[in-house]
Amino acid sequence: VIDVGVNRLENGKLAGDVAFDEVAPKTSAITPVPGGVGPMTIAMLMRNTLDAARLAAS
Repeated sequence: VIDVGVNRLENGKLAGDVAFDEVAPKTSAITPVPGGVGPMTIAMLMRNTLDAARLAAS
C-alpha cells in the first residue's frame, strides 16, 4: 500500500489517508507518513519540470 496522503491531526502530528493500524496486518508492505514517498514525489515533479523546460526550449 502506497500512502501519499498527508493530513495534520489535531495534536499537530502528520498522518496519511490509510488507516495504518487496520491495514498493516493485511498487507506485506505499507509506506509510512511522514517518511514515505514524499521525497520521491518531489524528485519526480522536479524531473518532469526540467524535462518540460528542455522540450519548450528546443
